[in-house]
Amino acid sequence: HVTNFFGVSSRSGTPDELKAMIDEAHRLGLFVLIDIVHSHASSNSNDGINLFDGSGGQYFHEGAKGYHWMWDSRLFNYGNWEVMRFLLSNCRWWLDEYKFDGFRFDGVTSMMYHHHGLQMAFTGNYDEYFGMQTDLDSVVYLMIANDMIHSLFPNAVTIGEDVSGMPTFCRPVQEGGVGFDYRLNMAIADKWIDIMETSTDEYWGMGDICHTLTNRRYGEACIGYAESHDQALVGDKTIAFWLMDAEMYYGMEDGTHNDVVSRGIALHKMIRCITSALGGEGYLNFMGNEFGHPEWIDFPRDDTYDTSTGEFIPGNGGSHDKCRRRWDLADSDELKYKYMNSYDRALMHLDKAFGFFNAPHTFISRKDEMDKLIVFERGDLVFVLNFHPTNSYSDYRVGCCNPGAYKVVLSSDEGVFGGWNNVSKWNDAEFHTQDGDYDSRPCSMQVYAPSRTAVVYAPADWCDYENESVVGLGVKDVGPYFNV
Repeated sequence: HVTNFFGVSSRSGTPDELKAMIDEAHRLGLFVLIDIVHSHASSNSNDGINLFDGSGGQYFHEGAKGYHWMWDSRLFNYGNWEVMRFLLSNCRWWLDEYKFDGFRFDGVTSMMYHHHGLQMAFTGNYDEYFGMQTDLDSVVYLMIANDMIHSLFPNAVTIGEDVSGMPTFCRPVQEGGVGFDYRLNMAIADKWIDIMETSTDEYWGMGDICHTLTNRRYGEACIGYAESHDQALVGDKTIAFWLMDAEMYYGMEDGTHNDVVSRGIALHKMIRCITSALGGEGYLNFMGNEFGHPEWIDFPRDDTYDTSTGEFIPGNGGSHDKCRRRWDLADSDELKYKYMNSYDRALMHLDKAFGFFNAPHTFISRKDEMDKLIVFERGDLVFVLNFHPTNSYSDYRVGCCNPGAYKVVLSSDEGVFGGWNNVSKWNDAEFHTQDGDYDSRPCSMQVYAPSRTAVVYAPADWCDYENESVVGLGVKDVGPYFNV
C-alpha cells in the first residue's frame, strides 16, 4: 500500500540512482514503466496521507464508501477537484522528473465500480458496465489522466489492470473511450493455473485454450502473459512449479533423465510460445519465470490478521531468505534451467525479427481435440503445437494463408532447448505448399509434429539455419521486420 505517492522506495535506490537506472535503460533502447497505484492508499495515518488534515475526507470518501474491506486501505474521492489535481500531478511528476515512459495502472477494476469487482462475475452484459454500479467519477478521472499523459507525452504508454472487460477501455478519449493503450489480459494466467490444477495435459481442451487466449474486445489491444507476479509470491506456484513441483529440486541436473521434468520443460516452452503468439498485442514476463525459477519470492513479513475474516496470518519473522531471484540457475551449465532460458530468449528474438506479437493477421485453422494439436498463423509465421503426451504425427497437413516454401525457424525440440532434435532448423528442410482449401485456408503443407513440441515455420527466404547469433533460432540476418 502506498504511503508517499511522490517518494521512491529504497528498493529502487536513491532518487538519483533510480534516474541513472532509467537513463541506462533508455541508452539500451528499453522503455521503463512504473506501477502506479491510484486505486487506493494506505490506511496508515502515521506515514501516509490518511487523516492528513485530521479528517477522513481530505482525499478519500467518508465512511464505508472510503474503505476497501479486503485490502484494508482507503479509497479516493475522484469527484473532488483537489484529489484529481493531486493524482494528475503525481502522473506528471514521474514522467517529468524521472523520465519514466508510462504507467501500469494498478487495480483499475476496483476503481471503476462501486462493488470494486469483489464477488462479481462479469458476463459481458452491458448492464454490468453502464449501470448504477459504475463509478463515473473514477472513469472520468481515468479518461482525464490518459488524455493528459498522451497530450503532454505523446510516446508514453499506459496499461490498465482490468478484469471486467469494460468496453472502450483501450480506445482513445476522443472516441469516448477510457484512453488506455493496453489492457492486461489477466484471464490467461488464471486459465493456465486452472487447467494445470484440475487436469493432466491429455485432457486439456484445445478449443478452451484458444478461446481464452483470443477472447478480447475487437480493436482494443491487450498484454498477454502466462503467469502473473502473484504466482511468484509466497503461497502460490509458478507454471514451472505446477508442472514439476518437488522434482525441480532433484531432477534438474543436466545429463540425467526425469520424466516429470522432461514433461514440465516441454510444456513450459509450449505454454509460453502459444501465450506470446495468441494472447494479445504485447507479451509480459515476470522476472525469473522465463527460466522456470523453482521458488517463490517472499518479502519480509510480520504476523498479521485478515481484516475481513480476522484469521491469523503468520509472517516469516522478517526473513530475507527468499527475497531474491536465483539468476545463477539459468547461467549454470550443469542445470536444465538453461534450456528454458535459451528458448525464451529465442522466442523474444523471433518477435524482434518478425513482429508477430502485434501482427494484425491472426487465424486459428485447427483446434483438434483428438490429436491435441493447434495450428494458427500470426503475421507471416505458421505455428504448429502438438500437446499430445504420446502421439507424434508424420506428414500432418496444416493449412496456411500464403503459398510458397517454408522452413523451420524455431522448434522447442532443439537440443539447445532441452529437446530431442526430432524437428530442427538444422535439417534445413523446405516445406512446399499445395493449393486447395484446407481447414478454411487457401494453401496447405505437410509437416512432422512430434509430441509436446511447438514448431514455428517461416517463409524460406527469411530462414538461415546457420545463423547462430541467437542460439537455436534460424532467422536470416535480422529478419524482415526487425525493430519495426
